[in-house]
Amino acid sequence: MNVSRGFLLMGAVYLVVGVGFGMYMGGSGDTSMVPVHAHINLLGFTLMSIFGLAYRLIPGMGEGMLAQAHFWLHQLGALILLVGLYLMLSGNLAESMAKMIFPVAELLVMAGLLCWLASVYRKA
Repeated sequence: MNVSRGFLLMGAVYLVVGVGFGMYMGGSGDTSMVPVHAHINLLGFTLMSIFGLAYRLIPGMGEGMLAQAHFWLHQLGALILLVGLYLMLSGNLAESMAKMIFPVAELLVMAGLLCWLASVYRKA
């Protein structure tokens, strides 16, 4: 799998979702999901696009298990975090469940970021 392409593609998907979600909020006048919108655009579009471009620009950084681990950990962690945040803010996820789900999602994202840090340190 080409990690650069994967991050760029997923960044584009999150951009479309984030803009569509923002359009819905603007049209409905309901801004209760602004934190979800912001996280979609930051964890999804912005970070994934930066990661994809960096993996493309720095030769060798996108090869190997660190890059693969980074990609999949970030995908899984971001998705769990975003869905959980949406469910919590919409009242469909109890606080007790959120306290169990969010740390797992955050640890997945952080583990991916540590893979990123190691890749940058080794190849940049």
